[in-house]
Amino acid sequence: MLSDIQQKVLAQLMEGNRVAVIDLIDEWAVQKQYRTAVSEILEPVLHEFGERWYRGEGLSLSHGYIAGKIAEYLMEKCLEEEEQNDAAPRKKKGNLVIGNIEDDYHSLGRMMLGRFLEISHWQVHDLGNDVLAEEFVDKALEVRSRVIAVSAMMYTNALNIQKLRREIDDRGLGGVLQLAVGGAVFITRPNLIREVGGDGTAVNAFKSVELIERMWQTSTTLGELP
Repeated sequence: MLSDIQQKVLAQLMEGNRVAVIDLIDEWAVQKQYRTAVSEILEPVLHEFGERWYRGEGLSLSHGYIAGKIAEYLMEKCLEEEEQNDAAPRKKKGNLVIGNIEDDYHSLGRMMLGRFLEISHWQVHDLGNDVLAEEFVDKALEVRSRVIAVSAMMYTNALNIQKLRREIDDRGLGGVLQLAVGGAVFITRPNLIREVGGDGTAVNAFKSVELIERMWQTSTTLGELP
């Protein structure tokens, strides 16, 4: 069940009132933080929004556009917040490759992840939507990324991640090139992670950053990229 603030934000989003949503989040963040607002407001609201979209409850492309702009706004505020807290610029932790798997065009979750990784001082290489398995691996080797983070929203599209798993294994990169999988379908179908060959998943953007950092460390113990 959504909390009071989550219900208010969702109601304004359903009305298409971007300004009201931002005002609600800004007011809430005064007492807490924008970073916390992502996990406590934005992600639960977008999950419910996605469920309603999937059920066809009167939502249009304009609603999706507004939701995306709100997410972008909040990510920018998080970045500003992080920069204010840092006394000096931090060195980048490493390169990461992210993208939506072949035939998947649901970019919002991937974009949120990318911004959170940037806030956490990773150099992100976002390949966008509808990315083929070999493109993921080629880019990872090019930029020396030990982790590929791949996203899919629907079950049928998520099955294409199996192609990426095979591509990694066929090149002898299993383990040293870790595969993080994400998207709403992995929350509703936990066994899907194993089915598509993922090395791990996370329930939100915060946890995704933690997951990727663990995967990176695991990779370093298993060898070097060719």
